Amino acid sequence: MTPRPPSRSVFPDPRLVPGDEPFARGENYQPEVLLDAYRHGIFPWPTDGEVYWWSPDPRAIIPLNGLRISRSLRRTLRTAGLRCTVDRDFSGVMTSCAAIRGPDTWITPAYMSGYRRLHELGAAHSVEVWELGELVGGLYGVTVGAVFTGESMFHRRPDASKVAMVALRDRMVERGFALLDAQLPTAHLTSMGAVAIPRTQYLDRLSELVDEAVSFA
Repeated sequence: MTPRPPSRSVFPDPRLVPGDEPFARGENYQPEVLLDAYRHGIFPWPTDGEVYWWSPDPRAIIPLNGLRISRSLRRTLRTAGLRCTVDRDFSGVMTSCAAIRGPDTWITPAYMSGYRRLHELGAAHSVEVWELGELVGGLYGVTVGAVFTGESMFHRRPDASKVAMVALRDRMVERGFALLDAQLPTAHLTSMGAVAIPRTQYLDRLSELVDEAVSFA
């Protein structure tokens, strides 16, 4: 059973905090704390041995009807031998995301332990891309209501993380999800259709969706 977050958030109201700096500090990856954070548009980001909590302004989202699929990606999607799964190897995806970022990764052992627990409780999910039995790409994130917040992705062959993103979008549409939160805009995400919106707009939409009864698994 997914733990219920506290009725009152342990975090400050993100609307009252500048969007270009963290507004809380402290390592706590207990499931109820993580879910409280995500329900309010907040996420942890370990940096230099400290865990900071962020709610950036602007916020990056990927409209489900606006995912960009390039010609090269379309060719990759037609490649025989590529197969996508959901929640088959959550730990493998998270470990791979950490490995490709080297020793400076924010995906620390304590972080991974907390998110594995969320996964066991049904609140964190992964999409895997396989080729000839090998995990070649994937992504993972957290679900609250009808919102999926992407945490990280990786690839070991060209376009494999983008294949995972397409599979994620399809899964979200199939299961009735409404908002794909990409947290921070990056060149990679922007190339796939991510847009930056004001934090207030994101938080308003989030509050409408966090209690929707949909299931990703």
